[in-house]
Amino acid sequence: MKALQGVGVALVTPMHADGSIDWAAYERLLDYTHQIGVDYWVVQGTTGESPTITAEEKKRLLEVAKQHPAQKPVVFGIGGNNTQAVVRQLKEIDLSGVSAILSVCPYYNKPSQEGLYRHFTEVAEHSPVPVILYNVPGRTGCNLQASTTLRLAQHPNIVAIKEASGDLMQIMQIAVERPEGFLLLSGDDLLTPAMVAVGAEGVISVMANAFASFNDMVHASLAGEKDKVKQLLGQLIGINELLYKEGNPVGIKCVLKHMGICEEHVRLPLAPASASLSKAIEDTLKKLSLLTQ
Repeated sequence: MKALQGVGVALVTPMHADGSIDWAAYERLLDYTHQIGVDYWVVQGTTGESPTITAEEKKRLLEVAKQHPAQKPVVFGIGGNNTQAVVRQLKEIDLSGVSAILSVCPYYNKPSQEGLYRHFTEVAEHSPVPVILYNVPGRTGCNLQASTTLRLAQHPNIVAIKEASGDLMQIMQIAVERPEGFLLLSGDDLLTPAMVAVGAEGVISVMANAFASFNDMVHASLAGEKDKVKQLLGQLIGINELLYKEGNPVGIKCVLKHMGICEEHVRLPLAPASASLSKAIEDTLKKLSLLTQ
């Protein structure tokens, strides 16, 4: 699917100090990410704090993105560790105009590979739009193995995987053995150039909320501009570790605060960046000239 190539941004959900959604800041974020060159929006991935967003809030977040004048392709996060609950959500949410859903591996339950296969097959059978698998073992406690991904890739309604395992051998096996038309998307921002080198078509990114240089790096990777990629990657490495030091999206929301796009507020059990982390992020942004973007 061409709509899912390039840079997808896993949008944060801007909030006020009382935890309510800051709708004006959400509009600013959509405007800003459009201006810096993202190719599509991902609404309510984990970077959007999906576990603590209500069903009604999710619906409005989706509608605002779909109705934005930029008319970018939209991917919507629908996943969980209760297969029947995921199927109910697919029936209850208006997915008209949505390019695909992003569905995370079931977490906490630690299903077998057969369980994962059956779960995603059930989701794909009930989804009115294509499905992107999301493998992120660091969050879910289970790994969608390459063999299972390749088995699922045969389903006509499963069109891509966001791979955030960090296992390059696993990633390369998917890249080499996947069927034609099945997309490989990076789920680790700074591994994107390496994944593109073995055939990945793009990324679903945290950094793309803030950094034009990240979008430039990915597009340069896809164009084979190695010197430009190396230069931009060297800049972004300096900020990447800080983004996850106290959890995601704590770091990227702190960056967006320093950039004047939204405040840093998050919902419990997350907490805003500590004073020391906020200072380290601000100093790094200034040192790398990233605040000017």
